[in-house]
Amino acid sequence: MPRFFHPDPLIAQTCVALAPAAARHVQVLRLQPGDEICLFNGAGGEWSAHIAHMGRKDVTVNVREHQAIEREASHQVVLAVGMPANERMDWLVEKATELGVVRLVPLMTERSVLRLHADRALKRQAHWQALAHAACEQCGRNRPPTIALPMGLGPFLAQDHGSTTKRLLSLAPSATPPPPASAHVTVLSGPEGGLSCAEEALAVAAGFVPWQLGARTLRAETAALAALTLCAEAAPW
Repeated sequence: MPRFFHPDPLIAQTCVALAPAAARHVQVLRLQPGDEICLFNGAGGEWSAHIAHMGRKDVTVNVREHQAIEREASHQVVLAVGMPANERMDWLVEKATELGVVRLVPLMTERSVLRLHADRALKRQAHWQALAHAACEQCGRNRPPTIALPMGLGPFLAQDHGSTTKRLLSLAPSATPPPPASAHVTVLSGPEGGLSCAEEALAVAAGFVPWQLGARTLRAETAALAALTLCAEAAPW
């Protein structure tokens, strides 16, 4: 059944107009009045609905019942990653959403190729959040992750990470294999070329523990997703 993200509250037995992106998607799929769809708004669970009316640009649906269905990962993982260049960041947002990340923080570091500030940063954040919503529509998640505004490593390290377990993805010889997962984990992963020695030292001073995934050198986006998978699903290491 086609799934669509709806940003507003949903109430059973009401009629709502879909957001423009969802309405366009309905048009592309050539759905018709009476067709069954599924809606979710990030507040938990999903709603059955059917299409009531289709205009040239607008689509309205009748909301039916709420089902308390969740498909979240077994552990909550925040992924802070040095932004890879070009379309790789789009790909990373999409795949991290599918793998269960609860928050993704794009970072600008010493070796980052991509630099975003002011209006450009806001536009990219909105673009990545829309990609996360679309990925949730595809994979079945009902609680989209939050995509943070791009920031520098220093401001990120200065944030209060609460009681989360903090892990620094590193190729340093002193780094250890991943420890058993905890319920809340924050993973810090560098860009192409990795974090600088000074940045790694700052991260360690902020409480991040260096760890590595194995003998192979992975691309920046591959390493981040591999770490996310291990943490989110509590794999038996």
